Amino acid sequence: MEFHIKEAADKIGLPAHTLRYYEQEGLLPFIKRDEHGNRIFNDSDLLWLELIVCLRKTDIPLSELREIVELTKEGDGTALQRKLIFEKHKAKMMEKKRDMDNAFAKIELKIEYYDELEKKYDEENVNEERYAK
Repeated sequence: MEFHIKEAADKIGLPAHTLRYYEQEGLLPFIKRDEHGNRIFNDSDLLWLELIVCLRKTDIPLSELREIVELTKEGDGTALQRKLIFEKHKAKMMEKKRDMDNAFAKIELKIEYYDELEKKYDEENVNEERYAK
């Protein structure tokens, strides 16, 4: 199936200008154009865009994405190099995940502290109301 840029952008959940930017950055080298010069996306292009969106959410640098694209264009002989890029990025993500897990644990402790403080405050106010009667 083929899609124009607006349709592709809607399917991926990105603005069309982001797709144009990704193409300018060399991340979409396989996009075809029709006789009027309009971009034509196919299902394979959408799968690639979904991967780009996923990787961008993990803060992969555009330079690494460009490297993956260039290696992909060179063929299957570069599979190991591409795998190493993904492994390196995964290691960075795991480190970031550990940092986030630690931050979440601290936030949870703070919420528990405030829950206890709120409970204590409510109990004190109930007792004060009883004595005031």
